[in-house]
Amino acid sequence: MATDRYVVLGLARARAPWFGHIARWANAASLPVDFVKAVSGEEVHARLRSGRPFSALLVDGGLIALDRDLVQLADRYGCAVIAVDDGRSARSWRDLGVAAVLPADVDRGVLLDALRAVARPIARHDDLPVASDPAEPAPGPWRGRSVAVTGSGGVGRSTLAMALATGLAADPRDAGLVVLADLALHAQQALLHDAGDVVPGVVELVDAYRGSALDAAAVRGMCFSVAGRGYDLLLGLRRHRDWTALRPRALAVALDGVRRAYRIVVSDVDPDVEGEAECGSLDVEDRNLLARAALREADVVLVVSLPGVGGIHAHLRVVRDLVEFGIPGARIVPVVNRAPRGPRPRAELGAALAGPLLAAACPGATLASTPIFVPERRRLDDLVRDGAPLPPQIVRPLAGAVRALLDRTPELPPPPAAEPLAVAAGSLGSWAAEDGEAGEGAEA
Repeated sequence: MATDRYVVLGLARARAPWFGHIARWANAASLPVDFVKAVSGEEVHARLRSGRPFSALLVDGGLIALDRDLVQLADRYGCAVIAVDDGRSARSWRDLGVAAVLPADVDRGVLLDALRAVARPIARHDDLPVASDPAEPAPGPWRGRSVAVTGSGGVGRSTLAMALATGLAADPRDAGLVVLADLALHAQQALLHDAGDVVPGVVELVDAYRGSALDAAAVRGMCFSVAGRGYDLLLGLRRHRDWTALRPRALAVALDGVRRAYRIVVSDVDPDVEGEAECGSLDVEDRNLLARAALREADVVLVVSLPGVGGIHAHLRVVRDLVEFGIPGARIVPVVNRAPRGPRPRAELGAALAGPLLAAACPGATLASTPIFVPERRRLDDLVRDGAPLPPQIVRPLAGAVRALLDRTPELPPPPAAEPLAVAAGSLGSWAAEDGEAGEGAEA
């Protein structure tokens, strides 16, 4: 149609020559293009969500704003991303997912050919395309297993995560291929391991994945080797507020890259998985991004609790939140830390954690196994402080149970997306008068 044209959104560094050339071509009608300039990545995000359809997004390849999350957002709204590369960027555009790459000295013909190849013209009457969730990349030939250790505060979750990583790394099959990832908001694995450095950590790993992909050697290079325990350590956030530096798509790809570099990933994560669907806040969902990403992809989830009335209540609350989040009960394993030694108290705890109380908190949920009981050990804090080996009474129960679950349970696929449900005619009521009486809608 004669009224069709390309609506192009542009973002470049200051005084980029190609940016001015395209603006002049658009103003002179030398190209069938409406060129909309943006001055920041935040403005690009806002314009893509504004309701106006865009054919393509032209981005300077040297800008940090050009990352996986920007490409994902543009794809959701049917906007093709075209990178303008001056040859100084070493990023892999294919891994990033851009639709096309143009040189910095692009001319009108090359630009128009690229728009015709990857973008769609927009007529005057076109509305905003419906946003859709992008398809995830096909899984690669191999990914390691993932075990998440979570629980309410003060239950010894971080110490048990260390013990689990130690026990799994002791298996010759996984020697040197186990990593402990600190994905808690208040990360303390660096303190517990007396790490001499605070970088690199999860922030640097995610930032590296924003615009490129890392091989297994590069991922392992961002982790620290824990001498005497056989596993590597991925340091966590240095401050609680550092979660604001994480981007959802880059984090998901980074965690997947860790699973491709190691055979087993043990994650120390918080139990808070609230998101926009639960509380209506996108900010809360972004804050809980680490926990939501790690728990969703975990093959086995250990929920640590303490004995006693308060410990059982906290445990059931965490399990209920995880089940409502979408984690199947068959992937959840209860762990009782500082458990009593007698068989009778343990039997009572097992009945409380897997009996009527569980049925009341999570109707229909069936956990992966009976509780794992970890006995209390004196002077455990001294062993952690001195970097000494953890006692086998703590390491063996955890590693043995998790190893058995991983060996007999295939990797579970992610939960399917919710499908729309058909609404039967008349099931939502009627605004018309029925049975001779005027309905509330008729009076209104």
